[in-house]
Amino acid sequence: MAKNKSKNVSIIDKDMAINGEVSFKGRLIIKGVAKGTVVGEILVIDKEGTVCADAKVTSVVIGGIFEGDIKALDELTILSTGKCSGQIVCKNFMVEAGGILNAKITCTSQKPDDA
Repeated sequence: MAKNKSKNVSIIDKDMAINGEVSFKGRLIIKGVAKGTVVGEILVIDKEGTVCADAKVTSVVIGGIFEGDIKALDELTILSTGKCSGQIVCKNFMVEAGGILNAKITCTSQKPDDA
């Protein structure tokens, strides 16, 4: 990842729910619920978090639940506590033992475009 990425950290806490478009720089940690569209750099879904959205991010770590379409310009990681369903387009992909994946996956050596 580029060295000039923002160092901002934002949190959607466990008692918070967001509906609509979330746009961020830096790292967004979701412990609550987000529905709609998520666009930004580093998305982290905590084991308590749920995201039902279309996401276009640089990288994503799924420790909770993700349902929707993801375009990860760099990497997508599903942790042992994570569950992911939908469609994925990414450059690098990893699933830890115990992680659940029910998705159509396209891995490419080039950064995914908007197509």
